[in-house]
Amino acid sequence: MNDPSLAPRDTADVDEWLFSGCKDSQTTYADWSLARGVQIHGVQSKQITNVLTDDGSLTEIYRKDWQLDDLPVEQIFQKIMSPGSVSAWHAHRRATDRLFCGYGRVKVVLYDARKHSPTQGLLTVHRLALERPTLLVVPPGIWHGVQTVSDSPAIVINAVDIAYSYEDPDHWRLPPDSPEIPYQFKRRA
Repeated sequence: MNDPSLAPRDTADVDEWLFSGCKDSQTTYADWSLARGVQIHGVQSKQITNVLTDDGSLTEIYRKDWQLDDLPVEQIFQKIMSPGSVSAWHAHRRATDRLFCGYGRVKVVLYDARKHSPTQGLLTVHRLALERPTLLVVPPGIWHGVQTVSDSPAIVINAVDIAYSYEDPDHWRLPPDSPEIPYQFKRRA
């Protein structure tokens, strides 16, 4: 059989092409589980499976027996984000966020600003979506920004361990284009 498509390819000419850019890194394994690169110390995530029912689907958002953390849940709230909108940057000194995208798609960017963390200075990007439910646990001291990347609004649900204090908010902010964080959100046209 002399099928040229089955012959070994000569890769020498591929090394001399006229294109520039970066090669994609692996994002998924063959079993469709997410490939995880280096993660920020203390950040946890759990991919969750939707349970199909006769009238739709059910998605567990948080269970203590998942053992992602051993902190209480004091408050649960949702934020509805418009398509393309950015909510960045914010961090907490004491509170832990547990982020879940209940509708639409969002990109969550994390930056480790903790002085004594083994991953201090590391930046990671996580994608949360209705299609692939994931709970992302973000400890105190991690700057985080969220951007809607779907054409529809997105609903982000947060189950925090310390309820928001109206009198003394544990909420610190930087502008989305802060030079202190090495990431720029791309605005949608």
